[in-house]
Amino acid sequence: MKITTIKVGYLEANCYILEKSEKIIVIDPGDEYDKIVSKINNREVVKVLITHYHQDHIGALNNFKQNLILKKPKEGIYHFGPFSFEVIFTKGHTDDSVTYYFKDEKIMFTGDFLFKETIGRTDMPSGNPEAMQKSLNKIKSYPGDIQIYPGHGPTTTLKYEKENNYFLK
Repeated sequence: MKITTIKVGYLEANCYILEKSEKIIVIDPGDEYDKIVSKINNREVVKVLITHYHQDHIGALNNFKQNLILKKPKEGIYHFGPFSFEVIFTKGHTDDSVTYYFKDEKIMFTGDFLFKETIGRTDMPSGNPEAMQKSLNKIKSYPGDIQIYPGHGPTTTLKYEKENNYFLK
């Protein structure tokens, strides 16, 4: 799977374009729709995924066909085109935060739940420190060789975070 990262909006949110067999998944189209579309290059978008509904992650969402948006998913395994992934509830930053885990590729898209060496804020509306701790405990049970793609900033690995992120110790 090819992953393209596009920094969008004034908060430079990471929008991800996943490509597999000429099919596309877009994760967190936060802003600058034209910039996102230019990376899609007329390939078929099979689904648009949202890690949480803060404006910097959904600013360009209404430009996509509504039937392509995976709204309020339940925890579990999903299949769209050539893609297969697990939805994991990772509440804490917001009460609607989810992580997308692509097991075969060993990658997770964590939104603003988990960043390199830190976690998302819990002091904003619908944030919850107790829920965040439960989510962190849940994520610790996953293998360390998973590559983490956060909502802002650089990628990391779960192993690195388990060893270096104060909040995961």
